[in-house]
Amino acid sequence: MTIGGELIGWQVEKTTRNTIDVLEKTCRAVSVSNVVGIVGSALSREAHLIAAFGEKTGIPVISYAATDPNLSNRNVYPTFYRTIPSDNAAASTLVKLFNRFKWTSCIIIYQNDAFGSNGAKTINEAFNSSGLIVRRMIEFDIDIFNIRGDLQRLLTKSATRIIVLWAESIYTSLIVQYALDQNLVGPYFTWILSSRISLNSFNEIYHQNLIEMLLIEPLIDSTASQSINTTLLNAAYRIWQQYEPKSFPGSMNINHYGLFAFDATWSLIQSLQQLCSSKTNSILCLLFVESSFCFDHRLVQLKLLLDTVSATEFLGVSSSIQFSVHITDQIKDSYYSIKNAQLSSNGLSFVPILEHSEPSYWRMPTEENVIIWPGNLLIKPTDQAMLKDVRLRIGVMESPPFTIVENVIDASGKNTTQLYGYVPDLIELLQKRLGFISDIQLETSN
Repeated sequence: MTIGGELIGWQVEKTTRNTIDVLEKTCRAVSVSNVVGIVGSALSREAHLIAAFGEKTGIPVISYAATDPNLSNRNVYPTFYRTIPSDNAAASTLVKLFNRFKWTSCIIIYQNDAFGSNGAKTINEAFNSSGLIVRRMIEFDIDIFNIRGDLQRLLTKSATRIIVLWAESIYTSLIVQYALDQNLVGPYFTWILSSRISLNSFNEIYHQNLIEMLLIEPLIDSTASQSINTTLLNAAYRIWQQYEPKSFPGSMNINHYGLFAFDATWSLIQSLQQLCSSKTNSILCLLFVESSFCFDHRLVQLKLLLDTVSATEFLGVSSSIQFSVHITDQIKDSYYSIKNAQLSSNGLSFVPILEHSEPSYWRMPTEENVIIWPGNLLIKPTDQAMLKDVRLRIGVMESPPFTIVENVIDASGKNTTQLYGYVPDLIELLQKRLGFISDIQLETSN
C-alpha cells in the first residue's frame, strides 16, 4: 500500500511486560524510522507510558486492548485513542448482569497494576452507585505471583459467593489454579473472569469445578450487516490467506482483539491517506524532521494528522469507528459477551450464553446455549454464603421447656447426655433444611 507515493511499512515489537523496555524499543524505532503512528500497547500499564510518549512527541497512539478507564482522559493523553471499550463499559455491563441474576454482592480479585487496580476501582464505584456491594477487594501481586492474604479464609469467611476476577490471562490461570487447590471453585463459589484462559490446561479432576465459570469479554457485533464492514473484513482475510496461508486460522477462529487491532491500524491509514489527499498537504504530508533523538524525530504535519485522526469515522471490522476530541474512547456503542464454561466433545470451553449492547439491552446469541451452573445444575446459584456441609458449633443452656437435659445410660452402660425441647428440635429442623453439620455444646449456667 502506498500513500503520497511512499510505501507504507510497519515494524513489530514484542513487549516483555517491563515498561522501561517498552519505552526503549519505542524510542529506538522512532529514532531510526519515519513513524507516523503507533498501534498498541495491549497492556494498560504499558499504554500509559506509550500514550505519554505520544503526548510528548505528538505521535498518535491507538490501542486495541488497553481498557484502563484512566486512559480515557483526553486532557492527559491528547494523542491517545483506542478501538476497544474501556472498563467503564465493562463495569456497567457487570452491574446489569448482577441485576439480571438478582445478585447483590461480590468479591473482586485484581492484579495490582493499572489494568487490575483501576478496573477494580471502576467496578466498585459502579456497584456502589447501583446499590450493589463489593464485600472485599483482594490484591494479586504480579511481582511475586501471589495473593495478598489467605485466600481460603478471605473467601470462606465472606458473606458472598460471587468472585469477580480482574486480571490478564497469565495471572488468571495462576489464581484459578490456586483457588482450585483450595477447593474454592465450585460448587459453592461462582467465578466471573475478565480474561479468557485455556480450561483444558487444568487437570481433568478439576473440570467439574470449572464448569460453573463465567467470562465477560468485548464482542464484535456481527449479527447485523450494517454493524461491521464485511467487504473490508473479507478482503483482509483473502490477503492473509494469499500471503500467509499457514498462519490463517479460519474466519471463525479469529481473535476479537485482532479485529480491534486491524481497526486501530486502519484508522491510522485512513487518516494519513486523507491528510495526503489534500492538495495543500500532498507534498508535505510525509515530510519528517529527522533527528537521532526520538523525542525530536517527527512528522512535520503531525498536528494536522492528529486533527484528522480525531475526526475519523468509518465502518470497521470490529464496529463503527468514530473518535472524539473530548475523550480517547471511540464513541459508538460497545458490545459484550457473557460466556459459560461447559463440557463438549473437545473438552472444556467457553460458550456464549448472553450478549449485551452497552448501554441498552440484553439479547440471546445466535446459537443459544443453556447456562450450566455450579454442581452441573440449571438452577441459578445465590450470591449468599450457604451452610451446606459447614460444621457449626452451637452452644445451648438448660432452660426447660426450651432445652431439657436428660442423663441416660446407653446399651453399653455408658452415661450420656441427651437434649430435648424446642431449641434442639429447631436446630434439627434447620440442619435438615440448610444441610449444615451441628456440633451442639451444653453450656453451664455460669
